[in-house]
Amino acid sequence: MTTFENNFDELEVGERFTTRGRTIGEADIIGFATLTGDTHPQHTDAEWAASSRFGERIAHGLLVLSYAAGLMPFDPERVVALRRVRDAVFKQPVKIGDTIHVEGEITSTTELDDQHGLVETRWKAINQRGKVVMRGAVELVWKRSAKSQTKEESRADREPVLI
Repeated sequence: MTTFENNFDELEVGERFTTRGRTIGEADIIGFATLTGDTHPQHTDAEWAASSRFGERIAHGLLVLSYAAGLMPFDPERVVALRRVRDAVFKQPVKIGDTIHVEGEITSTTELDDQHGLVETRWKAINQRGKVVMRGAVELVWKRSAKSQTKEESRADREPVLI
């Protein structure tokens, strides 16, 4: 069973996971620029980008983060929501044709209520050359297992309270 097939109460701090890969193409970058309105020439103008620090067009950092989230095999029966992304750092440019995957680890789990827990993870997006291109911490709201009740607890829930 993979990490994302487990209920909250079955997860372990230190548990690691790796996703499949995704190749980023020119159409991805242009589509993201169009969708978001971020048409900075570093992403959209090959001539301008050729004389830039990176020497060519590169993917938007937020596109890389979005694809990292999309690569996660979130089971909708378990993972309820992505709650927070913090400390995202874009370490290396992602170029047209690069393939990224995510390597991650569970760093903490916290019970929120009887039905949900909070799972903090650390993600590293890594390219085909083994270089970390992005890292960050991501919190997920996760469903908890239904708690089994003893016969006494079950009976107590049904019996009226006398005052």
